[in-house]
Amino acid sequence: MIEIRFHGRGGQGAVIGSKVLATAIFAEGKFVQSFPAFGVERRGAPVTAFLRVDDNPINLRNEIYQPDHLIILDPTLINNKSIFAGLKKGGWVLINSKSLPTNLDIQDNKIAFVDASSVAVRNRLGNITSPIVNTAILGAFAKITGICSIDSVCASIKKGVPIKPEENAKAAKEAFEGVNFK
Repeated sequence: MIEIRFHGRGGQGAVIGSKVLATAIFAEGKFVQSFPAFGVERRGAPVTAFLRVDDNPINLRNEIYQPDHLIILDPTLINNKSIFAGLKKGGWVLINSKSLPTNLDIQDNKIAFVDASSVAVRNRLGNITSPIVNTAILGAFAKITGICSIDSVCASIKKGVPIKPEENAKAAKEAFEGVNFK
């Protein structure tokens, strides 16, 4: 089983991003489970979403405490070291950032970054002060992990994102091409 934890802020689309990625992976024949965890439900508050992927039906119903991969939609969240808690060795940490953060101390993991905020602004997803970065980050995640194809991500976006589906799919493709990783 592959377990993915999304960390973002209210309004960035972490919950919808988890659902859209689940739909893309399901379309490729895997079993999936996607669900959120909310604290204070307001714009800007920290939000966590979870996604499980497996070849077999998934019976677990708890939060993900030891993720294989992390997707971080807001780069200010990396200052909270608890978001890295339980991260399995060898997994990916994907961060929405213009450059690789220098204050990360993540050993035994792979790190990637993509400027999903700029991609979202260029595609008019949200606004300059509050871009909606979820679809862009999904394109980058598909590239670094190979967990599903960019075509499946874009098809899922067009089915599951009610506002600006073409722009969101374009953002995913742009981030797919623009992600930086070692």
